[in-house]
Amino acid sequence: MIKLNKLRRIAVRACLAAVCCAISFSVYAQEFMNVSEVRTGMTGYAKTVVQGTKIETFPVEILGVMKNSGPSGDLILAKFSGPLIEQTGGIAQGMSGSPVYIDGKLLGAVAYGWSFTNSKVGMITPIGDMLKLWNVPSKEEIRPFNARESSLIPIATPLMTSGFDSVSTAWMQSKLPEYNFNPVDTASASDDDTARPLEPGSSVAAALVNGDMKMGAIGTVTYVDNNNIVAFGHPFLKKGSMNYFMHNAYIFTIVNNLASSFKLGSVGAEIGKINQDRGAGIAGQYGYLAPGIPVIIKVHDTDTGAANIKRVKIVEDNELTPVLAATAVYNAVNKTIDRSGGGTATLTYTIRASQGRDKDVTRHNMYYSEDNINEKSIDELYNVLDILKHNEFIDYPILDINMSVDITQAKKSARIVDASAAPVVVSPGDTVYFKVTLHPYRGVDEVKTMSFVVPKNQPFGDAVLEIRGGGVIPLPYLIEKQKYNLTDEIIERLHQYKDFNALKKDIETEDANNDLVIEILNQNVSMISGGNEKIKKEKIRGKEPVVDTQDVVKTNKHGLLEDTNETAKSSITTPYIVKGDGQITIKVVPEAKRDAYMAKNHRINEAKAVISEDAAATGDTVQDNQKASNDDKEESLSEKRQSISPGVEETIHAVDLTAQIN
Repeated sequence: MIKLNKLRRIAVRACLAAVCCAISFSVYAQEFMNVSEVRTGMTGYAKTVVQGTKIETFPVEILGVMKNSGPSGDLILAKFSGPLIEQTGGIAQGMSGSPVYIDGKLLGAVAYGWSFTNSKVGMITPIGDMLKLWNVPSKEEIRPFNARESSLIPIATPLMTSGFDSVSTAWMQSKLPEYNFNPVDTASASDDDTARPLEPGSSVAAALVNGDMKMGAIGTVTYVDNNNIVAFGHPFLKKGSMNYFMHNAYIFTIVNNLASSFKLGSVGAEIGKINQDRGAGIAGQYGYLAPGIPVIIKVHDTDTGAANIKRVKIVEDNELTPVLAATAVYNAVNKTIDRSGGGTATLTYTIRASQGRDKDVTRHNMYYSEDNINEKSIDELYNVLDILKHNEFIDYPILDINMSVDITQAKKSARIVDASAAPVVVSPGDTVYFKVTLHPYRGVDEVKTMSFVVPKNQPFGDAVLEIRGGGVIPLPYLIEKQKYNLTDEIIERLHQYKDFNALKKDIETEDANNDLVIEILNQNVSMISGGNEKIKKEKIRGKEPVVDTQDVVKTNKHGLLEDTNETAKSSITTPYIVKGDGQITIKVVPEAKRDAYMAKNHRINEAKAVISEDAAATGDTVQDNQKASNDDKEESLSEKRQSISPGVEETIHAVDLTAQIN
């Protein structure tokens, strides 16, 4: 297989080299006309493609020079005419970049026009400004477009899409409104897989996505010098130094409408890379492919059995990558389930970093939506990619993205209805065992067993253990947030990371919606009244903080305070989105007091034996508790609970969660 792949790569390079040679021989020494030579009344012609790959010409008449009106300097005002222009209804979208020749000299590229006209008058970007793109330093910026007339606009470049549906591209437009994208669904040509040489007047595409789905802007090549090209005559997205995918383009026809005409074409074979996108146009190299980010998307509709695998490559860019990846997944989901509406999505994804496996991010989660589960299935991937690409610590080039999505119309959610714990008088380092009862939507109650290790630095006194679904913010925290009028923006600003590893850990360990979580509530909120009786959740009593070195706290993911012990939480994954939360209070005392309490109130040896046996079975770690199967843990805990004396069982029921659940 390795030898076969190597031979294929050699064959591809040979084909590209042959095409490049064809270009080299076809290009003759081209003379250029400077703006200083331009005179009103000069006539010439321009080249473009209006059907297939055949290059045609149309007459051009020079009207004058617009000094310093373009993003790179002067623009040349011209009038376009002839049968081709009558046929197209003026300068159509996609004709930008069409080379203009006066007396056999290359003047520049058709690039700009006025809105609300039939586009028979427009502006030409001088070739001198375009050729500078070949030597632009990678980090150099140019001044923004600043035309003197507000109605002067670049000719819009059509964004041809293949394999995308309108819902997905509409979502993309909503995320990138500043670019005024106008996606057009198009067909594929029979020879789209065939690489063709480029010459002035050829159609070319600057693609954002290729593979099983394609998306790219079509324009016209202005000039070719060996394997270097310039095109468009105006920016595509004005992203500066970029790595778009350069593709051939096939033109089906010119589409005329009331707003403007445009070329309807296909994004053909990948033939190179576009590495500059600036005011004077785009520039690139033929035969040098841009790396891009491979994205593999696997979608399974568990109701119908329909399954789909899509493979695409998207451009690498802090702003575009999150949107394009999410759009591709959104589209794959839409195409697979072939419906709209609600349901449950279970997703798993891995984002691999080019800098090494220690920077990779893997997540799982589950979402439910009443009206649009398709869109809900991409929200997290978009947000995580956006965080990674804009993080303040390191550049984050992506090696690849792999995502799997399972979709069902069923509402796979469950509500916490009951919980119990033993023992409830403990010392730091002890293990507390839980039985949590979930009531699935329209299902039969299920019992999940868990354990929680009391942090070794846990202060003595009452500790409130929160039992909740992974996506639920504890009510005490919500009330504290409201009490101090903490907006989400303020909480986000309070949440600071010390380095990228801390950010990555927070992303990967953030609770999933289908997790069942046990954690200690902040010591400054309590669910127990002064009389120590059970009260309603919303009645929260603040406690005076204890000034002790072991009581040092830090901001948690909700913007509030938690114990410094990062392992003071236990969680297991369930097949449901878990709703609701509640609290159980345990008393943390020194070991001597714990043993004395157990000896006085219960048969201490029997109770300690149960604790030791449970600790040995789980390895006394949260990680082992998460890895053990729910069935094994429930059976094991059931046997142990039966061996506990009646006194211990009474203690368990004394903190029963039934009356405290949402």
